[in-house]
Amino acid sequence: MQKLTPADLMTLERYARERQDFRTRVIAHKKTRKLGVGPSTTWLFEDRLTIQYQVQEILRTEKIFEPEGIEEELEAYNPLIPDGRNWKVTLLIEFPDPTTRPGHLARLKGIEDRCYVQVADFARVYAIADEDLERENEEKTSSVHFLRFEFSDAMVAALRAGAGLVIGIDHPNYTHAVESLPAAARAALLADFA
Repeated sequence: MQKLTPADLMTLERYARERQDFRTRVIAHKKTRKLGVGPSTTWLFEDRLTIQYQVQEILRTEKIFEPEGIEEELEAYNPLIPDGRNWKVTLLIEFPDPTTRPGHLARLKGIEDRCYVQVADFARVYAIADEDLERENEEKTSSVHFLRFEFSDAMVAALRAGAGLVIGIDHPNYTHAVESLPAAARAALLADFA
């Protein structure tokens, strides 16, 4: 997948006019790229469109229009776009009650390293987590992590041929897996290998 360039982005004025339609399109697009793994984690499989939306929203919120500022945002977010050999995921750990959230996050330290995908009988592929900065401290993990999953040619070929896929987490305090993806979600993820 091609990385974003300044030419791919709307100006702030154009984005203000088109934001609602663009947002509606992205929300629909994300539905096939969002997966609940257990009751408290959501995996958002990022791609060029989801990242473009993130960048556009940051530029809008921060009122960034200078070329240097735009380049800085692209440098920060382009690494979250799959490159044809991997999946990039934003892992969201969700506990709605702010009074109990810290305790849950303390029990889930290291969860980002226990996220995996498994194609058929191949070995599990564990996430390469938080390459940009550490998101865990001595007390707890963060509620947001960025994950990368690398695939071999054989795994990609097997997935394209219809092989089974398991997406899961095997942390001692959180063990859940999804063994069957909806067809639209599977198709969206396979497109990331184009």
